Amino acid sequence: MKGFYSLLGIVYMVTTSFYLSSEKAIVKNEISTEKTERLNEMKSEKITTLSSSEALYKSIPFEEGHELNEEVFFKALTGFENLKKAGLLNQDAHLLTVCDFSMSSNTKRLWVIDTEEKKVLFNSLVAHGKNTGEEFATNFSNTNSSLQSSLGFYITDATYNGDNGYSLRLLGMDKGFNDAAYKRAIVMHGADYVSENFAAVHKRIGRSWGCPAVPRDLTQPIINTIKGRNCLFIYYPDQNYLSKSEWLKS
Repeated sequence: MKGFYSLLGIVYMVTTSFYLSSEKAIVKNEISTEKTERLNEMKSEKITTLSSSEALYKSIPFEEGHELNEEVFFKALTGFENLKKAGLLNQDAHLLTVCDFSMSSNTKRLWVIDTEEKKVLFNSLVAHGKNTGEEFATNFSNTNSSLQSSLGFYITDATYNGDNGYSLRLLGMDKGFNDAAYKRAIVMHGADYVSENFAAVHKRIGRSWGCPAVPRDLTQPIINTIKGRNCLFIYYPDQNYLSKSEWLKS
C-alpha cells in the first residue's frame, strides 16, 4: 500500500507539473503572439508612412535634370511634419523650401514645393556663405561673424528692406546648429552675384556672409511666397547634424 501510494503520489505530482507547464506555455504563446502582432502593426505603420512620402515625392513633377534628391526630400518632409506636431507651424502649412548644399552652387539647388498642390513653385540658384566653401559647401557654423551658412530647419518670419534690399528674416529651429540665425542676421535676400552669368566668369556663383541669397529677379516672388511661418530646410550630409537634430527623429 505504501508503495502504491508513493506511486500515486509520483503520478499525481507529474500530472500537476504537466498542467502547470501547459498553462505557462499557453500564457507565453499569448504574450509572444501579442508582441508579434504589435511588431507587425508598427511595421505596417512605418511602411504606410514611408509609402505616403514616396507617393508624394513621385507625384511632384520635377523638371528633368533638376530633381530634388529623394532622400533629402524625405528628411525635409520629416522635419516639416515634426514642426507641425510641435505647434511651430500651422497644421495647414503646405509650403516646403529645401536647399541642398551638397550640390554645386552652380546648380539650381533650392526648391519651393507646394506639398498640397504637389508641384514645384520655384527651382533656383542659392548662395552659401563665403567661409562655407568655394563652388561646393563644406563648412558650417552657428557662430556670429563666421561668414558661414548654418544647417537645419528654419521658420520664415517677417520681411523688411535692408542693406541687401527686400529681405526675409529666418528663425533657426535647430539648437546648436542654426538657432543663432536671427541674432546673426541670417536672412534670405537677393544678390547680383547669384546668377549664371557670374558663374560663367568666376566658375562659381558668388557667396554671402552666411545668408541663403537668391537671384535678384526671383527675390520678391520667392520671399512673398514663403514668408510668414513656412518651413525652410538647409541640408548637407553632416552626420553630426543628422544624428542630433530633434526634427529628424521619426
